[in-house]
Amino acid sequence: MSDFLPGVPGDLILAALNKSPGNEVGGGKFASPESSAALAVNAFGWFLERPSPMPPLPGVPMGKVDEVCVEAEMRFPWSGGRHPWLDAALTTATTLVGVESKRYEPFRPGKTTVFSEAYESRDWGPGMARHDAMRRALASGQQSYLCLDAVQLVKHAYGLKTQGVKRARGAVLVYLHAAPTAWANGKPVDPAAIARHEAEIVDFARAVKGDDVTFVAVRWREVLAAWAKVPALAAHAAAVQERFGPL
Repeated sequence: MSDFLPGVPGDLILAALNKSPGNEVGGGKFASPESSAALAVNAFGWFLERPSPMPPLPGVPMGKVDEVCVEAEMRFPWSGGRHPWLDAALTTATTLVGVESKRYEPFRPGKTTVFSEAYESRDWGPGMARHDAMRRALASGQQSYLCLDAVQLVKHAYGLKTQGVKRARGAVLVYLHAAPTAWANGKPVDPAAIARHEAEIVDFARAVKGDDVTFVAVRWREVLAAWAKVPALAAHAAAVQERFGPL
């Protein structure tokens, strides 16, 4: 896929993608029919220059959206090393909402359990104690997930905590996920893997509930259904669905 959906500013999207470290465009990943990045930037990119029509994401405490960014970096309180990059960031008067989008990734192997020493040496505050406990359990092997990339989610939460404090806003991490029934080549996605992914989401959400960074899991289909009810967004929601198929 080399073109963008109607109304999506391709030049701004490409600039954002080229700034991030994922090499989505140059590495060819963005052109893949299974690309999660292509889905995210096409869906949220429509709002880059007009954020006001976006309704709150289903179940997310956020309010009116003032700014939308794609490929958003959430820097830690240190300069070196790698910092989290989220698929989208939505800013309201009171809240910083980071969106991590998943499409086929949960059903592929290769989740990491690695945290650098910097995570352990940093005091993230009492409001992140549940994420700290999850980090230690993942690093020690006491907790493991096959489908959910919990390590990435914990890192994103720390980045959102840092930037939320810096911007004087509360922080929400949205796990925006799909449940595709088939791969791009038509081969069915294992229904047991889909069910396991859902169960792991529930387990992770329960474990970190109550921390300063609120974790909310949302289905892509729920977001598109909400957008379809807004007259100004109905055509865009339909275009996303047509381009990327059942989500």
